[in-house]
Amino acid sequence: MVLGRVRAALAGAPPESELPEPERPDEGRGDPSLWRRRLEDYGAVVTPADPDGIAAAVAAAAARHGAGCFAVAADLPGAWLPPELDAVPERDLDLAGLDAVDGALYGCAWAVAETGTIALDGGPGQGRRRLSLIPDLSVCVVFTAQVLADLPQLFAALATSPDRRPVTLISGPSATSDIELSRVEGVHGPRRLEVVLVS
Repeated sequence: MVLGRVRAALAGAPPESELPEPERPDEGRGDPSLWRRRLEDYGAVVTPADPDGIAAAVAAAAARHGAGCFAVAADLPGAWLPPELDAVPERDLDLAGLDAVDGALYGCAWAVAETGTIALDGGPGQGRRRLSLIPDLSVCVVFTAQVLADLPQLFAALATSPDRRPVTLISGPSATSDIELSRVEGVHGPRRLEVVLVS
């Protein structure tokens, strides 16, 4: 019955080959300042840094939360790690070990200005999905060149990846307002998100 109605509704539609091409998004990059504002609206802390100041920004983020031991992606660039921080490759930790560390440090694939989103695809410096989902504190390093304008650009960029890996989208610390519209943080992931924005 339902399929009959769908077929009837589609009876006058042009064949798929005649459908117009969707509008392509602007090929330019997104606005890092808009992305930052969106992310801060969600409750994340964004710290600007230059490429030589990543480790110092990570150290400052760790100090704000009293964090001394981080799980990190196994291939995380060594220059991102401050010497005072204990770093454990996430591949060496089971789930209980990931839950016991003070936080997680990783990079990203892309970011989306329009939605204040960070996209992880398990590529270099990102580790496995659990790295960004289990520790209560997440510190992510994002370069301004990784900021895209909108979700269509993100999906187009992800489609060019030769490896079809699972994608994690992060828009601020984990939170929900499902129950009586009361905001509860830390439901599906980290309650605290710090981002180092590198220009």
